Amino acid sequence: MDEVRISGLHIYPLKSGRGLAVAEAEVGDRGFVDDRRFMVVDERGRLMSQREQPRMALIEVTIRGEGLVLSAPGVGGVEVSLRPREGVPRRVQVWADDCDAIAVSPEADAWLQRHLGVSCALVYMPDASFRAVDPDHSAPGDQVSFADGFPFLLASRASLEDLNARLAQGGATPVSMDRFRPNLVVEGCAPYAEDRWRELEIGGVLFEVTKPCARCVMVTVDPARGVTGREPLATLATYRKHDGEVMFGQNLVHRRRGVIRVGDRVRLLDARDTGRA
Repeated sequence: MDEVRISGLHIYPLKSGRGLAVAEAEVGDRGFVDDRRFMVVDERGRLMSQREQPRMALIEVTIRGEGLVLSAPGVGGVEVSLRPREGVPRRVQVWADDCDAIAVSPEADAWLQRHLGVSCALVYMPDASFRAVDPDHSAPGDQVSFADGFPFLLASRASLEDLNARLAQGGATPVSMDRFRPNLVVEGCAPYAEDRWRELEIGGVLFEVTKPCARCVMVTVDPARGVTGREPLATLATYRKHDGEVMFGQNLVHRRRGVIRVGDRVRLLDARDTGRA
C-alpha cells in the first residue's frame, strides 16, 4: 500500500448537482465540510435526484466566497448563502430517513423550477439537524448529510480503467469518474483492491470501509448532456453483481476530523484477507 495515494478529492454541495474537484478538503462531523448540505425536494419534501430528474446533472455548482452559485444552460444562475443560518423549517425525507431542514431561497426555488420544469424547492441541512448513518454499518452517533447513506465514497482509478476497458471491448464509450460521484479517488492499487480494505488512514484521519456501494440507474446519466442511457450499469452487471445489486466503490465512515489533500498516502490498517492490495 505504500504506493497508494489520493489522486482526487470531490465535494458535492448540492446533492445530484455537479461536483467540485478540490486540492484539499476538511473532514467534519458528517463528512467533508459543505458536502451534500443542500438538496432539491418535491412538494412533499422528498428528495429529488438525477434518478428521476437527469437534468440535475447540468447544474453547475460554484463556491464564491460565502455564497453558493447554481447555474445551468439557458436559465442563468442564482446565488444563495453557502451556510445559511436562517430559513423556513421543513421536514424532509431522504430515502427512509426523515430529518430537519430549512428552505432558504424562494428565488432558488423558482430558478430550479425553470430548469427542471417541475415544482420543487431547495433545502439546507442546518447544524442542529441530525441524520444517523445506517446503524448496521456504523457506531452510535455517526451522522451523515443528505448523501445517500454514508459520509464518504471511495473509488479507485484502476477499477475505472478496468471498467472502461470492458466498455471499449463491448463497443461502448468509456465513462469518466464523475459518473460515480466519489469523494475520494485513489491510485496505485490493483483494480477492485478496495473491495478487501477494512480500515484506512489518510492524512491522519481514520476511516472504516463499511460496505460496497450499490449502484443504480444514476450512473447511466451522462453528466455532460443530462440524459440517461444503458451504460456503464449494463456492463458492470455482468461482473460486479452481488446479491442482486451492482457494486462499484466503497462506502466509508470516519473516526477523526482533519484535512485531506491530493497526494496524501493511503495507509491500509486492516484488510479482509492477506492478499496484496
